[in-house]
Formats: sequence, structure tokens, C-alpha cells
Amino acid sequence: MAVSSTALGRGATERPWLKPAVFVACLLPLALLVFEALREGLGANPVETITRWSGEWALRFLVLTLAMTPLRRLGGWRWPLRIRRMLGLYTFFYACLHFLTFVWFDHDFSLAAIGADILKRPYVTVGFLGLCLLLVLAVTSNDYSVRRLRRNWQTLHRAVYLIAVLAMLHFAWLVKADYAEPAIYLGAFLLLFGYRVALLLRQ
Repeated sequence: MAVSSTALGRGATERPWLKPAVFVACLLPLALLVFEALREGLGANPVETITRWSGEWALRFLVLTLAMTPLRRLGGWRWPLRIRRMLGLYTFFYACLHFLTFVWFDHDFSLAAIGADILKRPYVTVGFLGLCLLLVLAVTSNDYSVRRLRRNWQTLHRAVYLIAVLAMLHFAWLVKADYAEPAIYLGAFLLLFGYRVALLLRQ
């Protein structure tokens, strides 16, 4: 079901507050982290807390991004399309924060140490590959790229499902023991991916 730019524009007129509200809401996790850091509430290992926090929020925003198309189709709403790009960019933003903690606190920006870790540890390898793919999608998420790439743009951005798989693997390998939380994210992803496959089969 295609949605015209006119329809999207009409939706923007109906809810001019939506994008600013979502923009601020997406920054709340970062604001809460800064607040906890200022009051020294990050626990005995602040670096581990920040690393896990940023990674989990990147994963949450990724799942939310994938949920926008099913919400639009099942609910008949236009607003999910208006915030989908923003959610995807916030996924990249929190993933970059996650990677920054790795290169800063774990390796003090040493390129040699960072490269060795990426090659040595599988969970780092898949996480870095997922970040590289996220970078490609973030760079091409603008209207110019949509016009320039045309049909290839949609094909390229389906890589978000591969990114989700890599993110799940990264998280599962990282926790090593309690797989309850990774299983929740995996279940949500499989549900969303299954819906997408069902749509493709109906076409």
C-alpha cells in the first residue's frame, strides 16, 4: 500500500507536534544516563553500565524502526512513516555511542588494539559489521538519496533486517549466560520479519 507525499504532507499538518515530540522522547534515555552519571548512580562499573545501556537502546530503537511499517499497514495510520526515518537515525546514534565506549574506554582510541579486537572476537566482529551497515543506511536516509537511487534505495534499506540479525548475535554472544533478554528481542524481530515476509509473498 503506497502512501503519497500529499497524504504524508496532510498528516504533517494534522500533527505538527509529532516529530518534535518524538525527537525529544528519543533523547530521554541519554538525558537519564547523564543524570545518573552526575549523581554517581552508574554502579561499581560505570563503563560496563554505559556500554550495555547504549547497546540495548540501539537495539530497542532498531526494533521500533522495524515496527513502523506493520503499524502503518495494520492500523491504517500515516504517522509511523513520518517518524520511521528519525527512529532509524536514533538507532545509528545510540549504536555510535555504544561503539564510542568501546574505542574510548576499552582501547583509548588505539587503532591497532581496536582492529585486533574486531578480528579476534566474533561478537565484536558482527557488532562492527552491523554498525558499518547502519552507517550506509544513515548516510542514504535523506530525500536526495531516495531520488538518486530510486528502486535500489528500497533494496538497500532492506539490509536493516541483516543489521537486526547481526545485532541479535552481538547481544547474545556478549551476555554469555542469561539469554532471557536477547530472547525477547529475538522474538520481536522474528514477529516483525515474519510479517514482512508475509507481505512479500502476497505481492
